[in-house]
Amino acid sequence: MATATLPEQATAGDTFPINGTDFIEFYVGNARQAAHYYVSAFGFNIVAYRGPETGVRDRASYLLQQDKIRFVLTTAIRPDLSAEAKVIADHVYRHGDGVRDLALWVDDARDAYSKAVERGAESVHEPRVMRDDDGEIVIAAIKTYGETIHSLVERKNYRGLFMPGFRPMTPLYQPPSVGLKYVDHCVGNVELGKMNVWVDFYATVMGFRNLLTFDDKTISTEYSSLMSKVMANGNDRIKFPINEPAAGKKKSQIDEYLDFYSGPGVQHMALATDDIIGTVNKLRDRGVQFLSGVPGAYYTELQDRVGKIDEPVEELAKLGVLVDRDPDGYLLQIFTKPVEDRPTVFYEIIQRKGAKSFGAGNFKALFQAIEREQELRGNT
Repeated sequence: MATATLPEQATAGDTFPINGTDFIEFYVGNARQAAHYYVSAFGFNIVAYRGPETGVRDRASYLLQQDKIRFVLTTAIRPDLSAEAKVIADHVYRHGDGVRDLALWVDDARDAYSKAVERGAESVHEPRVMRDDDGEIVIAAIKTYGETIHSLVERKNYRGLFMPGFRPMTPLYQPPSVGLKYVDHCVGNVELGKMNVWVDFYATVMGFRNLLTFDDKTISTEYSSLMSKVMANGNDRIKFPINEPAAGKKKSQIDEYLDFYSGPGVQHMALATDDIIGTVNKLRDRGVQFLSGVPGAYYTELQDRVGKIDEPVEELAKLGVLVDRDPDGYLLQIFTKPVEDRPTVFYEIIQRKGAKSFGAGNFKALFQAIEREQELRGNT
């Protein structure tokens, strides 16, 4: 089993409390069609809408939800009407559909924003109060890598569905959940030499700790490699691995991402389930494509490597689910292919059975599968 470096400092002194991921907002070219994809393929439901029909003339947003996961898909309708709509349109032009906002649920947005800026964060906007008949939300925002931001969302005085400006929706088509529960972690890709810059940002600005470090010997194959550090807040509800490329014989997955995304950004989101076999079967039945080609020997040797597990190995092999163990237990994980024509954003489906790590023992098998996909795309 591959191992990661554990930093000596294992305690966190959060700059401000974070209760969890509030929402993830994507800027997309066509929010209505993107929403339909996540509904039909990933089992989300559209629960609210903001757009021209609600008085917002320049953009449209759909709120999708599955258990504790909230995605907001936003598109510009008239980029000429406002600076904000132009930012959306320019983001899509440059990056394709991608993550703009990893929003964090905080107790006090004013205090969180003030402390973050005081410690060196660059402001996107100061705290704003949004009100309707259900109360008020306070929201501020700071910059992180690339054009990604963190909104800081305070909800303690709001009783509504999501936030002012959104109107509830109950579409006729509401497929059942596939079993996704919450956001486990979100991975960012940054340029060569920038990983430690953003590690220091999360440590200094937000008080996160370096939970794990993976070097280019741990995450590598014969052809490509990368380096990664996992930053986490004190309660471990927020975990942000930061990746940068490392030298190799061929272009790494990080280099390919940076080329196609035109810079740093969110590479993938890991969505947790309590039943990975059931969830993956449902996703496959709905058309979601997963990386494949894990060598048969991986499963033949699986229990020798990770010990006894509850799941039938033959079922895991059939689906291509990977397994790894750490001192606290084991985890099961599988990765989708990119969900867009640009090979950028993809998803990890993860089930934790005690494990707190990130599947270091699976990195070689995963990289080999990714390299096969890269070869098919001509990116070598």
